[in-house]
Amino acid sequence: MLQRCLDLLAPALEGPDPVVVDCTLGLGGHSEALLERFPEARLVALDRDKEALRLAGERLAPHGERATLVHAVYDELPEVLDRLGIRRVQGVLFDLGVSSMQLDEADRGFAYAQDAPLDMRMDQTTGVSAAEVLNTYPPGELVRILRAYGEEKQAKRIVAAIVREREKEPFSNSARLVELIRDALPQAAKRTGGNPAKRTFQALRIEVNGELAVLERAVPAAVEALDVGGRIAVLSYHSLEDRLVKQVFAAGAATTAPPGLPVVPERYQPRLKLLTRGAELPTEEEIAENRRAAPARLRGAQRIRESVE
Repeated sequence: MLQRCLDLLAPALEGPDPVVVDCTLGLGGHSEALLERFPEARLVALDRDKEALRLAGERLAPHGERATLVHAVYDELPEVLDRLGIRRVQGVLFDLGVSSMQLDEADRGFAYAQDAPLDMRMDQTTGVSAAEVLNTYPPGELVRILRAYGEEKQAKRIVAAIVREREKEPFSNSARLVELIRDALPQAAKRTGGNPAKRTFQALRIEVNGELAVLERAVPAAVEALDVGGRIAVLSYHSLEDRLVKQVFAAGAATTAPPGLPVVPERYQPRLKLLTRGAELPTEEEIAENRRAAPARLRGAQRIRESVE
């Protein structure tokens, strides 16, 4: 859906000296496409993963000073822009979820299809690992995480098995957890929804990286950083992310006026115009080319007025 993201952002980035922010740099594919499509644009790109920053830096080196790469979590966008002396930007792109590099590097522990240390930290220099979460969180908290972040209906059953097993030996690797989940689930639950460990791994990753809490701060901050006429595009990969983005965009596109006013004052007028009807889905061709794109949901919005206090 990269081309659709570029097309959504294009009207805001074809003016003089636009600034565009890639909040999720990864390996730099989207950033490279932005720099090539919009030759007048300056790019600011954020990532919490230092290895991703290094590799993306090599990829984007031919673009020289047009690209500024920053080690930061995307809810730190206001501080990053302030340090760079940038007051407003014309475009923002989020490509949420786990990068292909993180999924493909066995020692990161993101993928349930291969055995690896249970880490899952996007920034391996800080925070608790997935193994620490499994080994130290109270059972009730683990159940909450699996239900809230993985939408796992069998959370109690899985957590009961985790607690039994961690008393025998702490968890360290993903294969043991995958096997435990397979054994804990009833046969009916294993016949639907792909790999039965998928939801638990998603929940652990979100908890370890504080993804939803970060996103809840980051999307409103990105909207606030947009200049009037600026545009934001967000690619989500599960319903929890998409729901949060939908809520922020819908709130920005709604009037806040009390009912019954004959004329709506400017301070109550919408700040955003929605650019997508609902969430746009990948085409069959895109899914065939990259199966990881299958759950992607794209939403876009345009800033149409300043905030009025």
